[in-house]
Amino acid sequence: MTALEKKFVSFSVAVAVLFGVPQTVSAMHIMEGYLPPAYCVAWGAVCLPFLAVGIITMRRLVRQQRKTMLLLAMAGAFVFVISSLKIPSVTGSCSHMTGTGLGAILFGVPVTTILGVIVLLFQALLLAHGGLTTLGANTCSMAIAGPLLTWGLYQIGKKLRVPRLPLIFLASMLGDLFTYCVTSLQLALAYPSAQGGVGASMTEFLLVFAPTQLPLAVIEGLLTMLVIMGLETYAKTELHELREGRRGLFHDAE
Repeated sequence: MTALEKKFVSFSVAVAVLFGVPQTVSAMHIMEGYLPPAYCVAWGAVCLPFLAVGIITMRRLVRQQRKTMLLLAMAGAFVFVISSLKIPSVTGSCSHMTGTGLGAILFGVPVTTILGVIVLLFQALLLAHGGLTTLGANTCSMAIAGPLLTWGLYQIGKKLRVPRLPLIFLASMLGDLFTYCVTSLQLALAYPSAQGGVGASMTEFLLVFAPTQLPLAVIEGLLTMLVIMGLETYAKTELHELREGRRGLFHDAE
C-alpha cells in the first residue's frame, strides 16, 4: 500500500478500537431501533477497517482490471436479490439467504464488505429491511463474519485439494449459517437472559432461527455453486483476468 493508504487503514483501525471495544457489547438484518445506541456505534466502528481496506482493494481492482466491474455488479445484484427474500422472525431479525459467499470466493472479504454495505443501505432505505441505526451491526454479521468464514474454508479446502464444487457449496452454506450465529450472539449480548445470561439468550435466538435458516443455507450453497458453474462456462476470460489481477493486486504499491 502507499503511505496515504496505510494511514487511512490505520486511522480506521484506531476508530474501531476507540468506539468498538468499550461496551459490554454488543446482526443479520436487525430492524431499525432494535439495538441500543451504544451497540449501534460499537458495531459500526468495528466495520471501519474492513471498509477502508475494501475501498482500497476495489479501487485498485477496478483500475487494473476493468472487466471485473461486470462481475462486481453481478455479485452485488446476487446479494441484493437473494438477501431481500426474507422470512420474518419473532426475534427482531429475520431469516433469509445472504449471497455474500459468492463475493467472498470471487473477490475476497474486503470487497465483499463494500458490496454488502451498499446492499444493506439500499435495502434499509428502499425496502425497510434492516435499518440505518443497525447498519453497522448488520454489516458485521452479513458482510464481514459470514464472508470471512466462507473465504477461510474455501482457501483451506483448496490447499487440501477438496473437489471444487462441493467446496463452494460447503463454504457458502456454512458462511450463511455463521452469519446467523453472529447475529444471535450480537442480540444475546444486547439482551442477555435474566436467568442464564448471554449463553442462554444466544441459544434461544439460535433455536428460533434454525428451522428456517438451515434449509435456506442449503439453498444458498446450491445457488452459489450454480452461479460459479455458469461463470466458468460463460465468463472464463473475466474470471481468468480477475484471478490474475488479484494475484498482483498490490505488487505495484510503493
